[in-house]
Amino acid sequence: MSRLVMKFGGTSVANLDRIRNVARHVKREVDAGHDVAVVVSAMSGKTNELVAWCSDASPMHDAREYDAVVASGEQVTSGLLAIALQALGIQARSWQGWQIPIRTSEAHASARILEIDGGELVNRFKERKEVAVIAGFQGISPQTGRITTLGRGGSDTSAVAIAAAIRADRCDIYTDVDGVYTTDPRVVPKARRLDKIAFEDMLELASQGAKVLQVRSVELGMTQNMPIFVRSSFDKPEDIDPHGTPPGTLICSEEEIMESHVVTGIAFSKDEAQISVRQIEDKPGVAASIFVPLAEANINVDMIVQNVSEDGKTTDLTFTVPAADYARAKETITRARDKIGYARLDSATDVAKISVIGSGMRSHAGVAAQAFKALSEKSINIRAITTSEIKFSLLIDTAYTELAVRTLHTLYGLDQT
Repeated sequence: MSRLVMKFGGTSVANLDRIRNVARHVKREVDAGHDVAVVVSAMSGKTNELVAWCSDASPMHDAREYDAVVASGEQVTSGLLAIALQALGIQARSWQGWQIPIRTSEAHASARILEIDGGELVNRFKERKEVAVIAGFQGISPQTGRITTLGRGGSDTSAVAIAAAIRADRCDIYTDVDGVYTTDPRVVPKARRLDKIAFEDMLELASQGAKVLQVRSVELGMTQNMPIFVRSSFDKPEDIDPHGTPPGTLICSEEEIMESHVVTGIAFSKDEAQISVRQIEDKPGVAASIFVPLAEANINVDMIVQNVSEDGKTTDLTFTVPAADYARAKETITRARDKIGYARLDSATDVAKISVIGSGMRSHAGVAAQAFKALSEKSINIRAITTSEIKFSLLIDTAYTELAVRTLHTLYGLDQT
């Protein structure tokens, strides 16, 4: 029999009826003879409410106390699910991050997992066939003994890390969709569900705007070679054969996929802002004078494009940042103006990033060129371009986002046939 980790997100545990539905999913796997650990998120909307309470109490609140507050959402869910499982006759016990323990760094609100001791969970599988119901998103700092949280979406990371720690056969991520699609089906109705996707492709999709999985969970799955199966929690538990393969998407190593498509999927993000630093003296160290202060302010910079003037004396640097960091990024650059020595600062928030992703690009030439031609025929202007081995990203005006995604989805043969 297999050892499974089952992770359920906020919409799957949004109320008591849905928690009872989750309990039936878990019972199905237990009845099939599997060892099961369950990782749960807070009930839908609860974390946002707790975050708002912290901000209302004090805009400059202590990050350690913030973690103590927001971690409570998962604690409630884990206890309720354990009760629901017990009501079905299943041996179950809830666990908080510190009880396992999940040891993390001390970076409150964005901690990274350092180590998990899964020994006690495994012992209880063997001795009692007990289901472990684990509060996701949280751990403990060994240095201070205080609760830490892993950042938004951190329950996915908790689940994959626990799966690796207990040497599970697979980590099932139950969500409100039935797998990973070639793009957002709400934008492209012809988008199709992928049966399998390589870790590397999924990592790019997640980092470029796809909302199915948190980026760090995919990174962890890739480094630990832990298969992740994305599936729907809204399928009737009784209709699923625990020994069969239900609808969903398996995220696995590239070697397990017989033939990679040239393009696997298209991601997009409207939460982008563009900043252009104009007429800087073109000399060594000028890029560092811009990007070091941004890094120190914990502002993530994505697309970077440099244009040197015809005489080679000045340069323009254009880059993108998350829309949420737009104001701080502008302020950071403005404060460093004397050191940078720029003439003008231009910016825009009406931009979107479209990313075309596929491992098959490694062995095919001209993939990006096809996109440039197709978008030009739709009169879509490209503001910036960045490329890597298996991805290229384009910055365009927000108004053309849906048209661009649909155009490229059809261009690369991703529509359902």
